[in-house]
Amino acid sequence: MTDPVLEIRDLTVEFPTRRGTLTALDAVSLSIRPGEILGVVGESGAGKSMTGMAVLGLLEPPGRVAGGEIRIAGQRTDGLSEREMAQVRGRTVGAIFQDPLTSLNPLFSIGRQLVETIRLHSPLDRRAARTRAIELLKQVGIPGADERIDHYPHQFSGGMRQRVVIALALAGNPRLIIADEPTTALDVSIQAQITALLRRICKEQGAGVMLVTHDMGVIAETADRVAVMYAGRLVEIGPVDEVLRAPKHPYTRGLMGSIPALGARVERLAQIDGAMPRLNAIPPGCAFAPRCPQATAACALTKPRLGPAGAACILLEGEAA
Repeated sequence: MTDPVLEIRDLTVEFPTRRGTLTALDAVSLSIRPGEILGVVGESGAGKSMTGMAVLGLLEPPGRVAGGEIRIAGQRTDGLSEREMAQVRGRTVGAIFQDPLTSLNPLFSIGRQLVETIRLHSPLDRRAARTRAIELLKQVGIPGADERIDHYPHQFSGGMRQRVVIALALAGNPRLIIADEPTTALDVSIQAQITALLRRICKEQGAGVMLVTHDMGVIAETADRVAVMYAGRLVEIGPVDEVLRAPKHPYTRGLMGSIPALGARVERLAQIDGAMPRLNAIPPGCAFAPRCPQATAACALTKPRLGPAGAACILLEGEAA
């Protein structure tokens, strides 16, 4: 078996406050292998982006990794200093964020930004780095790359800016890419182009991808496996076809049930009653128990862990995967 490019074991992220310590991620464990796309899905506040930021070493203070470990390409990174982590970002792990304008400096041409990034992570001189930058723009589908390399971010459409950000993420030939909601701000046709681009790059370069999204459609089209998060915990993980076809955890079933079926005529869409708990009000047992139609008294007392069935639910204990 190929060694994972990302391995997270029992990752816990906390935020100390005056009223106590809030746990944003609670013992999250997952891995990604070379050439694999893992989709991480859940409602806003589930911990998806927090997981990606922890991997990148970009947690906002006072957030901190309070337990567990993160290994990127075999190297443990959760204890690295900011200076050491800066050497990992870009070279071993790249990032693609939701809004490309937050990743691009409006005052510099995209060529200058690409060349500086390439030179930071390679021994190439400026001329060779510019040639490499043009190759990257062509690779991500920017037409007329030889001319457009000298254009500024505002001269590109939203979809083209996102392609430039993907080129920046690839500049250091990373083994892992964290893509945080990379298609949210784009229309449907552009979303399809970006997800197809991510799949192609993943297979061609053998990079592992953590695709953070709330969109099950993007997961179905792009990911090999899917991890479902709720209230900072991993509640289900498995091959995307299996999870989407036969979800095991009640929360995953609720997510799938809320998606309208093509051709079906219904008066109301199904919904999950209630709301995700705030960080200062997460139940001691199963965090989903207050919203779960199948919850028992034991669910409010017992914190479930991922079992053989690939889901963290005491109702599934003893089931085989």
